[in-house]
Amino acid sequence: MDKLSNQKFDLEERTAKFAEEIIDFVRTLSIDVVNRRIIDQLVGSSGSTGANYCEAVEAESKKDFIHKIGIVKKEIKETKHWLRLLARANSERTEEIKKFWREANELLLIFAKISRSSRGV
Repeated sequence: MDKLSNQKFDLEERTAKFAEEIIDFVRTLSIDVVNRRIIDQLVGSSGSTGANYCEAVEAESKKDFIHKIGIVKKEIKETKHWLRLLARANSERTEEIKKFWREANELLLIFAKISRSSRGV
């Protein structure tokens, strides 16, 4: 497997990069009362996705891992929600925001699969 393929499946790196790209993007937006609230929430939930995944990797038991992956799924779902609202508040940037939404959705599918597999479903 080449280096690029390895990066695609390194979820710690992928979730960190996702949050970093969100930070870089929101710094290009105008700050008003609506954007400020959405940005705060979006940066928090996107960063928490990776942080909670790191905690899941270090889980002390299978039950703990399943619980923490559940938190990861909640955070990435929340990120999708805030991205939707960000697109509404910044309609001129919708196409850029859709790229983040698609990555968030792909991450959600990955974490949902991990969750199902861990529970034996």
